[in-house]
Amino acid sequence: QVRLEESGGGSVQAGGSLRLSCLANAWTYSRNCMGWFRQAPGKEREGVAAIYTGGTSTYYVDSVKGRFTISQDNDRSTVYLQMNSLKPEDTAMYYCTAGVFLNGGDYCYPGVTQGGYWGRGTQVTVSS
Repeated sequence: QVRLEESGGGSVQAGGSLRLSCLANAWTYSRNCMGWFRQAPGKEREGVAAIYTGGTSTYYVDSVKGRFTISQDNDRSTVYLQMNSLKPEDTAMYYCTAGVFLNGGDYCYPGVTQGGYWGRGTQVTVSS
C-alpha cells in the first residue's frame, strides 16, 4: 500500500524559508528515488529535487541550487525539502514522489517513471 503524506507548505514573503516533509511507508520509501515536483498554474510540471534513498546522491533543478536542500531520515522513512531564500517564482503546488524520478542505479535524474507514486501535494506561496 502506497503512503505519501506531505506537510509543511504555507505562505511566506520573499526571502523566507519553509521546510516540506514527506512521510512514506517503508514499502513506498524503498522506491529509491524520492523527490519533489512542483507545478504552478499555467506552467509545466517540474522536477525540483530528488534523493537516492539507498545512498546520498541528490539532484536539483538549476533554479533552486544553493537555496533548496533535500535530505532523508531513513529511520522515519521521511524526506525533507528545506527551502531558503524563497522567491515568488517558487510559488507552486509541491508534490512528493516515490519512484518517479529516473533511477540511474545509485543516483536519480530528471524524468518521469511510469508507475511511480505521487502525494496529494502541498501549496507553497511566496509573496513579493
